[in-house]
Amino acid sequence: MAIASINPATGEKRKEFCPFDDAEIEKRLTCAEKAFRKYRRTTFTQRSELLHAVGELLFQEKEKFAEIITLEMGKLFHDSVAEIEKCARGCRFYAENGERFLEDEVAQTDAAKSYVQYQPLGPVLAIMPWNFPFWQVFRFAGPALLAGNVGLLKHASNVPQCALAIEQIFCRAGFHDGVFQTLLIEPDQVEKVIVDPRVKAVTLTGSEKAGSAVASSAAREIKKSVLELGGSDAFIVMPSADFESALSTAVKARIINTGQSCIAAKRFIIADQIYDQFLSQFVARMRSLKLGDPMDETTEIGPLATEQILDGVHDQVQKTIAAGAKLLTGGNRIHGTGFFYEPTVLIDVPKGSPAYREEVFGPVAAIFRVRDAHSAIELANDTTFGLGSSAWTNDREEQELFVSELDAGMVFINAMVASDPRLPFGGVKHSGFGRELGAAGIREFTNPKTIWIS
Repeated sequence: MAIASINPATGEKRKEFCPFDDAEIEKRLTCAEKAFRKYRRTTFTQRSELLHAVGELLFQEKEKFAEIITLEMGKLFHDSVAEIEKCARGCRFYAENGERFLEDEVAQTDAAKSYVQYQPLGPVLAIMPWNFPFWQVFRFAGPALLAGNVGLLKHASNVPQCALAIEQIFCRAGFHDGVFQTLLIEPDQVEKVIVDPRVKAVTLTGSEKAGSAVASSAAREIKKSVLELGGSDAFIVMPSADFESALSTAVKARIINTGQSCIAAKRFIIADQIYDQFLSQFVARMRSLKLGDPMDETTEIGPLATEQILDGVHDQVQKTIAAGAKLLTGGNRIHGTGFFYEPTVLIDVPKGSPAYREEVFGPVAAIFRVRDAHSAIELANDTTFGLGSSAWTNDREEQELFVSELDAGMVFINAMVASDPRLPFGGVKHSGFGRELGAAGIREFTNPKTIWIS
């Protein structure tokens, strides 16, 4: 796969990059190892000041960085600006709270003094996706660097300019050479970096297939790994819910980033009493969405990121229809320049079909009718994924039932699933393991060292 920027709205190739050769990779690994030996001895105050500087730079130049995102992977420009702002807030959060999360934890034992000290591991390889090309990186880099680690970024091959811009941001903010570096490498070069003894851990956000391969390589070397993989999140609406709020959020939760989000709502599970009303209004709103140039502030849904993704989504939809599902709207790519796909709604989706069993990474909603909360939970849990779930109800007993029984790393009641620096982010089952964000996220790439002093 070529490392190239292609504008998804036009199909135009903007820039292509040569992958690093072995000599350049070796140079950067050596630099990372050397940087860690010095950087790990900096104080929390010093790291916090540097991370604050990163946040300020992001805020100051947010429109410039947002344009890189939009032109490289097709996100709506105003959403790209919001992504940069979120990165800045994430940096600020860890700059202000990271030291507290990593304070020594005193334990009462038979020792004169005993405690746990969180120490950095070393160079951490981050294998990141294209769909949130800044936020995915910063939600790893902020806590990892504040903890005293150094970062090596292997970004997706279709967002190299985002990758290089992020490296420059850390350099401009004052981080030492080698503390954060981008590796412009092909997928078949990744394992060599994972197994290199200078790399102490690896984190990946991506597909099940990629996650399995990376985790296997890391495990053979007895290295820590964190995986945030795909999702097929349920969006459950019960009769007691605020109908308009649930409906409008449902559309937003499906089309966010043109449906290219692991935590986007993908399976809509609606109680029988409100099913017909919800379905008719949901379809009408999906049909009315304005597709177009992501740089135009009036556009509501942009292109998919690559032609390969576009073809994959269309294939999943057609196979689901062939299996017996009913198409209510959409179902086709929009011919012409760019990688656009019609907002699509499917019902009567069979169990074995792609829209039921697989993650559909595009603006495609599958809608299901259920009797009650117990039936909704049974259907929601009937998936290999377990990232997030959103349940809409004002019934206290139902709320407690959903919180307790939904098999997911995150359950949101009367809100769409979202990442927040203040809370752990991650899933169960085939959606991965380990956590990002919150106190749990910053501790993932540390050694919780037990100290006993007699």
